[in-house]
Amino acid sequence: MFASLFARALVLCVTVAAAANAQDPFEIQVYEYETVPRGRWDLETHVNYTARGIRDFQDGVAPSERQTHLTFELTRGITNYFEVAGYLVTARRDGAPGEIAGWRLRPRFRLPENWLPFKFSLSTEFGFPKRIYEENSVTFELRPILERSFGKLQIDLNPVLGKAIRGPGAGEFWDFEPGARFGYTTSKVLDLSLEYYGATGPLNHVEPGPQQMHQLFPGADINFGPDVVLNIGVGFGLTSAGNTLVYKSRLGWIF
Repeated sequence: MFASLFARALVLCVTVAAAANAQDPFEIQVYEYETVPRGRWDLETHVNYTARGIRDFQDGVAPSERQTHLTFELTRGITNYFEVAGYLVTARRDGAPGEIAGWRLRPRFRLPENWLPFKFSLSTEFGFPKRIYEENSVTFELRPILERSFGKLQIDLNPVLGKAIRGPGAGEFWDFEPGARFGYTTSKVLDLSLEYYGATGPLNHVEPGPQQMHQLFPGADINFGPDVVLNIGVGFGLTSAGNTLVYKSRLGWIF
């Protein structure tokens, strides 16, 4: 029964469409359930490159094509069920020097594993982006994380809700930005994965099909030990909107 409900939730995440300009190009990650253990730190470095994407300025936001993004994420485990993370977001646009693109603050908590038939945690994130990369100066993200394992297969769902707090989009309704990850453990060293990313315009107004974005990222996690993981992936857009070819990597180190 619970497996059936989980599968239905997954189908819902994958079939809802996405607005191209809402997907986050700085942190391309489907969150998993675990939080950083109490008293420890997790340093993650995200390096993403958009090979094919938006080529023109849109509402004052720079083209995404040929942008390189370098994001530093430092997380502290406050308790065994609660963590707080801070981000420094940097970027290099085609023909321009590297620069700070903004910063973020993200508290997250999780429920004990035996409370529900699936693992659940909830992330909240406040973003403060630079105008050239986002038309809104303050943003908020609410990210539920649902996880269920079936032997060597692990499924994670991130039905994300996003909203502008300050800026031109502050009066708009919540955006829906679904993400899903299928991970398969082949050994202690290697996990293969397939990730899906999307977003919708406001929940009360789904964008027409040609303006929607869907991305698939086949990739892998390479485990250099219990506390060091390298994630790599290549993203392909399933429509012509938004970014259609993206390379991503993430190196995480818990200490």
